[in-house]
Amino acid sequence: MPKSSPSIDMTPMVDLAFLLVTFFMLAASIRPSDPVDVDIPTSISDVAIPANVVLVTIDAGGRVFFKMSDSEAKRELINNMMSKYKGLKLTEKQVEEFTLMETFGCTVSELPQYIDLSSDERRQFNTPGIPYLDSTNNQLKDWIYYGNAAAVNSGRTAFEDAQIMGENPEVKDYLPKFILRVDSKTLYANAQKVIDVFRDLDLNNLNFITSLEMAPL
Repeated sequence: MPKSSPSIDMTPMVDLAFLLVTFFMLAASIRPSDPVDVDIPTSISDVAIPANVVLVTIDAGGRVFFKMSDSEAKRELINNMMSKYKGLKLTEKQVEEFTLMETFGCTVSELPQYIDLSSDERRQFNTPGIPYLDSTNNQLKDWIYYGNAAAVNSGRTAFEDAQIMGENPEVKDYLPKFILRVDSKTLYANAQKVIDVFRDLDLNNLNFITSLEMAPL
């Protein structure tokens, strides 16, 4: 019998590829850029950043920025901060925008204006960062204190949901992790001040972000 080469119609495959690309384009959300660039030191540690995170960043000039990973925890955080600082008045729209923000760094009084800015404008915003050097106005301590409480509540809810789904979770995996990201040019005294804030709150499980370098042979 005569032999012939098989013929494969690739049209359905091409259609499927374009459908997947279209889906991911419509479903994806653009991650806003951080308002600060940090040149972190290197190390050989390769531990990944966990999900439930409270992150404090210090830039080269000593300014401090704050970040939480869970949006619902951020909502609880900002409500507690508005109760603490009576002069902080945010609309519901601003609260919603705050829960969507990544890293932020400004004084409490600047926060309403800061929230209304675009990502690019936040990078150019002239701010001293979150106050932490003055013991009488240590706003960073309040952000960490209320952020920890909100992250614990968020982790507890996630832990209970995992149990309901029939999983066998470990409590430690749902507790908040505290991470300090420090620019390599930051003065040691500034980093020490931030570490002291964590110590004052009895939060001693502090981790440091570094960029990965090759392990020694």
